[in-house]
Amino acid sequence: MKERVMLKGSMPALVTPLKDGQVDFDTLKHLVEWHIAEGSHGLVPVGTTGESPTLTHEEHEAVIACVVEAAAGRIPVVAGAGSNNTAEAIRFVQFAEKAGADAALVVTPYYNKPTQSGMIAHFTALHECCDLPIMIYNIPSRSVVDMLPGTMGALSKLPRIIGVKDATGDLARVSAQRMTCGKDFIQVSGEDATAHGFNAQGGTGCISVTANVAPRMCAELQTATLEGDYQRALEIQDRLMPLHMAIFTEPGLCGVKYAMSRLGLCEDEVRLPLETLTDGTKGLVDDALRHAGLLN
Repeated sequence: MKERVMLKGSMPALVTPLKDGQVDFDTLKHLVEWHIAEGSHGLVPVGTTGESPTLTHEEHEAVIACVVEAAAGRIPVVAGAGSNNTAEAIRFVQFAEKAGADAALVVTPYYNKPTQSGMIAHFTALHECCDLPIMIYNIPSRSVVDMLPGTMGALSKLPRIIGVKDATGDLARVSAQRMTCGKDFIQVSGEDATAHGFNAQGGTGCISVTANVAPRMCAELQTATLEGDYQRALEIQDRLMPLHMAIFTEPGLCGVKYAMSRLGLCEDEVRLPLETLTDGTKGLVDDALRHAGLLN
């Protein structure tokens, strides 16, 4: 079994840079180096923000391999490996293990709406297919199913189900899940706007969209909360909050890629059915970047 990894702090949900319709691996490697230099505590490639729904299986796996190789063990890599098809998720989890990822992030099965029992069966199958630690990703707004705390508690008894990325937006869930899963079960936020309060409830980090464009500030906010300095964290949150909101005015992936393009980090190219931002939203993002002190 791979050694249990401690996941905490600011972990960018990495974008997948595109150029002329193809994955831009050179820029992806540069982003990994930049995030490490800026103080990010981990990297999460090929989640939804990494455009996993529109990457081919081969591209998905190539992105994982590229990020693991570029990170070279300096910070943890949690590979996106979810699917609403259990057999397909097994493929991605096993590839992530083979590639050397530190853990896999597996979303609750979307669209086909499994029962709580079905989710237990899905995650148990993934647990049994590999020796890789697995983080559950609970995001009812996208998957249309909600893994309840009792269900998560049952899964937490499996030794390689180590935590959850919670994007419910319900801060009471953190305490409820501490009751059912135990205090050592890793809980990280999947929602930038509530990440500050999430840690006050017992969370230990955030898999962050905004950290793609403001990694140093997001890392400082997380470090402050983990040190108990919530006043300092709140000051940072006040600078970041307009950016959190502007990025998600349209799909967050599109918002953060535009913000990154304004800072010269990557192109704002996305794949259909998503499109680049409308002009009005671009103005909101620009204003938020200036408020955060990231753009003159």
